[in-house]
Amino acid sequence: MTENDLTPHVLVLFGARGDLAKRKLYPGLYELAAAGRLPAAYSVIGSGRHAPDSLEEFQGLVRDAVTDSVDEVDDGVLEDLVGRVSFQTSSADDGSDLAAAVREAEEDLAEGGSTDDVRRLVYLSVPPSAMQGMIGMLGREGIVERARLVVEKPFGLDLESSRELDRTLKDVVDEDAVFRIDHFLGKEAVQDILALRFANRLLEAAWCARDIASVQIDVPEELGLEGRGGFYEGTGCLRDMISTHLCQLLGFVAMDRPRDFSADALRDAKAEVFAALQPFDKEHTVFGQYDGYRDEDDVDDDSQVETFVALEARIDNDRWRGVPFHLRTGKALAEGRRTITLRFKEPDDALFEDVKCPHELVLELTDEPEVKVDLRAKRPGPEMLVQDATMRLDLETEFPDAVPLEAYERLLLDVMRGDQVLFTRSDEVDRLWQVCQPLLDDPPALQSYEQGSWGPEAASAMPDGGWRLGG
Repeated sequence: MTENDLTPHVLVLFGARGDLAKRKLYPGLYELAAAGRLPAAYSVIGSGRHAPDSLEEFQGLVRDAVTDSVDEVDDGVLEDLVGRVSFQTSSADDGSDLAAAVREAEEDLAEGGSTDDVRRLVYLSVPPSAMQGMIGMLGREGIVERARLVVEKPFGLDLESSRELDRTLKDVVDEDAVFRIDHFLGKEAVQDILALRFANRLLEAAWCARDIASVQIDVPEELGLEGRGGFYEGTGCLRDMISTHLCQLLGFVAMDRPRDFSADALRDAKAEVFAALQPFDKEHTVFGQYDGYRDEDDVDDDSQVETFVALEARIDNDRWRGVPFHLRTGKALAEGRRTITLRFKEPDDALFEDVKCPHELVLELTDEPEVKVDLRAKRPGPEMLVQDATMRLDLETEFPDAVPLEAYERLLLDVMRGDQVLFTRSDEVDRLWQVCQPLLDDPPALQSYEQGSWGPEAASAMPDGGWRLGG
């Protein structure tokens, strides 16, 4: 789809002066503009409770955000983007001025034609405590008309609040206008999971309990809070990472073949997996908190918030019954990685009894994605000596001329296209909170761990044979 195929858009960004907007949204819009993927006619209205000192100050913030994140900036493209940016204050109590600014922007883009042909994209990057109030305001002011609402995680903080949020959304828009964003799903490497599975009979045939002994979904983070103590105190690792990113990865790995590659079919397939996902059990879960967490800014001196979670998940369906899925993530760990490991069962009748090396399919979901298969092969020489060997697929090498989109670029573009394939549906969210709620109601005891380690010792031996990362 070229820029001329997209209708004119007014983009309204709540949290327009925040960290996410500066690190991801403005650079993403610039990259889309530089590639000719934005509509020919669009405007960007930033919004929040507090206005910048001047429009020039806000436009300077956007300009700096792009130049800080993009290596080679085209000044013409950047200045065109900055020239389309404005700011209008709003709050949950009063959005009348914002509504007027949106209508004025639409009239400018319509150029004398019908404003009904102008789409609205409303991006809600606001704290969970403010989300419902802002959605209510959007409904009262009519800003949701012809709008697609992008909602940032967490989608509530537990099962009850997530259902309240969903009711609030449904009061003002239909489900097909809600785009619950999980930036992990916008990563090229995550989408590669679907291509590897369903375009390759060799892999799909072995992608089940008959051949797979266990699955690891491992997303350790090397960084700590980075000034987000207040957010983390109200959220914690389970809500921030497990109920969203890691469970969505589990859905991609574990789903049955969808009937086609449409949003409804793909999300139906994920929903079926989540329906079979058993509620998480504290007896098979480790919560950790890194040493020094309580010394961070905006963190309680006696905080019981977990910064690490490792757990064993089970899926009660024919494809996966009996296969443990091990999920691990946390802050201030030894490495920052995104690795999925499918550990194969041993051959039924082993000819080579002394073979101890791994037998795994490994998906490295980094910005430079790689697929590795750890195999057993004969070592050249006079003896029949079987050792480990690795077969690699480097996607950057295989497709040197391809231009991947950063996750937020891809997802912003999909919202403008109205494509919900990589967004989360309300029934998925509800079921995942049902699965997580037992750990919120009765969490395991918190265990400490050193910064730069792999987390509490109790988590190290959770998978049979250990974790691929960190032994």
